[in-house]
Amino acid sequence: MNVRAEPQDPIAAAPTEATVRPFAASDGARWDAYVQAHPDATFFHRAGWKRVIEDAFGHDTHFLLAECGGEMVGVLPLAEIRSRLFGHSLGSLPFCAYGGILADHDAAYHALDTAAQALAQRLNVGALEYRNCAAQHPRWPTKDLYVTFRKAIEPEIEANMNAIPRKQRAMVRKGIKAGLVGEIDSDTTRFFRAYSASVHRLGTPVFSRRYFRLLKDTFGDDCEVLTITLDGRLVASVLSFYFRDEVLPYYGGGVAEARGVAGNDFMYWDLMRRACERGIKVFDFGRSKRGTGSFDFKKNWGFEPTPLFYEYFLVKDREVPEINPLNPKYRLFIQAWKKLPLPLANTIGPLIVKNLG
Repeated sequence: MNVRAEPQDPIAAAPTEATVRPFAASDGARWDAYVQAHPDATFFHRAGWKRVIEDAFGHDTHFLLAECGGEMVGVLPLAEIRSRLFGHSLGSLPFCAYGGILADHDAAYHALDTAAQALAQRLNVGALEYRNCAAQHPRWPTKDLYVTFRKAIEPEIEANMNAIPRKQRAMVRKGIKAGLVGEIDSDTTRFFRAYSASVHRLGTPVFSRRYFRLLKDTFGDDCEVLTITLDGRLVASVLSFYFRDEVLPYYGGGVAEARGVAGNDFMYWDLMRRACERGIKVFDFGRSKRGTGSFDFKKNWGFEPTPLFYEYFLVKDREVPEINPLNPKYRLFIQAWKKLPLPLANTIGPLIVKNLG
């Protein structure tokens, strides 16, 4: 869909009941308290992402908050990416599955929406992107590519095992029979080894070690690393986020040996089992692109896809940007990347991926 949205869209009509201002350093605790209490909030609305995106990637952030009578009534985390290769964009929120506006009422929503559109025009970006879990702008162009997979965690461990479809359950039991062991790591060292090896096999540039260290440092116990070993050897590892009563395995991967011993299958089961023991209610398998191996893997676990609504306010761009591995123009790059030596890929990969968002 290549329809160009107009700045005068009725949904962006300027309100009078709410005012919008930039995030200040002293707003962090208030912002996170607001996010924690808002029913539509996600982990990716937390204030810590401002530090992570600025320090890990060097991008400018534009976190906005709406107030009425001194009370916070809405928030919108935004980050700006400038890249010669991939363009100039403003989004909520790059590197995150979900984002968009949180607001208590229409006035706050419209105030933030109007401010974001004005900012996008002032910055002269290609497009403003909202990563919404529900449709908000029916007249804006959208990207029908991403879905999310979420499922309730049963209160009993065995009930969760029995809820896994038979073929996938057999893979989990294969990992158990192989003697795989899960361990909680205090840092991201082993995780990075497993993750970087995995994305290299897929032909995808890896994030920097610094990025993962910042995630762990910024979000503390709400960012957890579970590492799977066999006889002390690294097999697989996953970095997960915890938000309220949800667990979200966000980055994961395994070394070459993982496939033969069902390392990734066991890893996600062990995470689910541990979450069950902690009283976590929802397992959020995160976003995947339609038509990918990741999509099929999550379906095999008995999770059903729910569409995500990535909506675009076009400023300079004439169509929705397609910066993703499924774009045919990146096919040769992906094949070439797989052939790079892993140390070299880990060195230059962060210089590329930081501009993808």
